[in-house]
Amino acid sequence: MSRSFLTIPIIAGVLILTGACARSVDGVRLTVFDCGIIGVNDVGAFSLTGDETDVRELFVPCYLIEHPSGRMVWDTGLPLSMAGKGRLDDEEGYHLYDRSFIEQLADLGLTPADIDLVAFSHMHYDHVGAANAFTRSRLLIQDREYEAAFGENVNPYFVPDLYLALADNERLVLSGDHDVFGDGSVVIISVPGHTPGHQALLLRLANTGNVVLSGDLYHFRASRALRRAPVFNSDATETLRSMDKVEALLEAEQATLWIEHDKALAETLALAPSYYD
Repeated sequence: MSRSFLTIPIIAGVLILTGACARSVDGVRLTVFDCGIIGVNDVGAFSLTGDETDVRELFVPCYLIEHPSGRMVWDTGLPLSMAGKGRLDDEEGYHLYDRSFIEQLADLGLTPADIDLVAFSHMHYDHVGAANAFTRSRLLIQDREYEAAFGENVNPYFVPDLYLALADNERLVLSGDHDVFGDGSVVIISVPGHTPGHQALLLRLANTGNVVLSGDLYHFRASRALRRAPVFNSDATETLRSMDKVEALLEAEQATLWIEHDKALAETLALAPSYYD
């Protein structure tokens, strides 16, 4: 496969969000996979107190978007090395990962080679755990996230060994919102702050309606209600601006927000092999 490096500047809010292409498309499907659980002993790192939330478990999802023009994976879960190992305890809490994302894709008759596009809300370890399997997929990544992940000064919270196999992938480097398939059904939303090039994903589904996958804009429902940015975010001020952008988008699109790490939400969702369309 040929490799290319292309940067596309996009002006947020013009056409992509509210213009003629803002519509659902028949044949677009979203499948949600269980890619692990993170147990958290102390929510202080998320700028919350124990009195503000009693949640101590974070769901880790992976997503498959199927479109008439191709397949895209969004986030790839916990590291594959954790899969099938039972509960793994550490000082901060624990990890639990039953079956790997690759195994779950195989249940659908798919391998990483069948995935045309791969994108991550951001490059933290619990979102890129299976990244290295997708070397044949075109990588969609914000310019600032690309620099933080592959540049000379790697973000200290990133684990490069989990994604460095993508260094030679064909890639599309973005500088803002991006209409993935050109028809408004799947739109990457630039929401920096948690990491320099953090992204959310807007899906306009014909039957389910409009859904926004939050990435880590919020980790807890309390994070949203109280507008709290974790202490490990790259820029708290940017995070608050991104929160404002997404809240305005939700209102304009009459969309539902899926906080990706929300375990209570995950327990209400139909997981693979079921899908949303």
